Amino acid sequence: MANYLGVAIGFVTTFFVLTRMLTTEEVGLTRVMVDAAMLFSAVAQLGTNASIVRFFPWFKDDGSHHGFFGLAMLLPLAGFALVGGVLLAFRSQLVAVYSVNSPLLTDYFHLLPMLIFFALYLTVFETCSSVLMRITVPKMVREVGIRVFNLAAYLLYGYRLITLDTFVWLFCGSYGLAMLLGLVYLLKTERFNLRIFSVDWRHLRSTGLTGDMVRYTLFMTATVLAGNVPLLGSLFLGAKAGLALTGVYTIAFFIANVVEVPYRSLGAISRPVIATAVKEGDWAEVNRLGRQVSLHQLMVSLMIFYVIWINLDTLFTLIPNGEDYRGGAGVVLILGLAKVLNSSLSIGTDVLNYSRHYAFGLLFIAALTLSALVLNDRLIGPLGIDGAAMATLLSYAIYFALLLTFLWRRLRVSLFSGAQLKTLAVMAAAFALDWGWRTWLTPLASTGGTWHTLADAALKTAVLASAAAAAMVAWKVSPTVNGIVKKTVQRAKGKKGGN
Repeated sequence: MANYLGVAIGFVTTFFVLTRMLTTEEVGLTRVMVDAAMLFSAVAQLGTNASIVRFFPWFKDDGSHHGFFGLAMLLPLAGFALVGGVLLAFRSQLVAVYSVNSPLLTDYFHLLPMLIFFALYLTVFETCSSVLMRITVPKMVREVGIRVFNLAAYLLYGYRLITLDTFVWLFCGSYGLAMLLGLVYLLKTERFNLRIFSVDWRHLRSTGLTGDMVRYTLFMTATVLAGNVPLLGSLFLGAKAGLALTGVYTIAFFIANVVEVPYRSLGAISRPVIATAVKEGDWAEVNRLGRQVSLHQLMVSLMIFYVIWINLDTLFTLIPNGEDYRGGAGVVLILGLAKVLNSSLSIGTDVLNYSRHYAFGLLFIAALTLSALVLNDRLIGPLGIDGAAMATLLSYAIYFALLLTFLWRRLRVSLFSGAQLKTLAVMAAAFALDWGWRTWLTPLASTGGTWHTLADAALKTAVLASAAAAAMVAWKVSPTVNGIVKKTVQRAKGKKGGN
């Protein structure tokens, strides 16, 4: 619920407030700052988030969890000190990279460490809550709270009630407020006492996991870039093309990012279950869960991407200064496909990370990171923002090809099923229908003005999306979905009969 409410608020904020209140350069500034903070905070975690999920089952049998969360708080603090030291040591070089094309960013470089700290512990507190099966409020804070706080900052600045300096401080402070809310909720959930943050070293030694935890944490530190490859696009663009073009990329990125929203919720739920199944060596269950999650993520992400794509022209027509951002249509297409790929196959990364073969993932992450760096550097020059998006898509394709081949050969785990081919066939037909609609029907509606354009978009979405969904149900792509549909129909008939 929090994810979808956040999407709704983010939709209004991004397309009807952000594009009106901020220039493309200012949009680019906020994007690069956030992406840089997320990237560095991911490094500063030192693999803590993955370690929390993987090793918590060995500590949760005690009321204080043997001080497990104390360890989870200390490691990121050490990581933050390390990252902060690197930023301080190489500050002049980093500023020089952006000084030519993005001088505005260099004016606020000093706020980056603060934003990194906020992003770091916001994620840590959220992960701690998730393993306690208390994810609703932290998700609400991240997906809704931050967007509301940012919306207030956009409006204050847009109506010139505050200066740009104050706006940037408020923008960064919104993540700090979210972090504090996450901490307060975690402490309230656990009936805060000092035992919770006092590490039980005796219990840690008795589990025999000390060496494994150290190796796993170091490994996850090295593989942290896997989930942050899309962030490299905006960082490269800011350095090579300037903040204005990065702003256009940002709006397109926001549009494509909606595709991944369902995975954020399902992923948070499925990871602890996958971790438990791997711990117990139940590979039949791992296979079942992996295929089920992958299939439903493919269905949902493709359907969301389809609805976005068939309405993209209408969206650019409606948003303020839409012509300034229409050049990002190619980014939406390419990044949308990358998001579909990542949403439907990322469960494979979880399976590998929780298995005893997790160290092999370092090779795949190295390939992913290297390909992302090289492709961004090579493609942005000739292709601009489309090049940044293409670099992300190709990097993910390389990564998942290597990962899934390894999972099958070493663990006999496969995420693929015939149902996925059915899903792709249905959606391919749906995209073909959209092409036909655009070719013959949309031109007739465009001659009637804005209201005709909206009516065309609404009718097209209702008809084509419903047809695609009906085709999946009729073809019995997912027994789970068909079961939900059957129960819904039966319930509706029962209510009708009762009346």
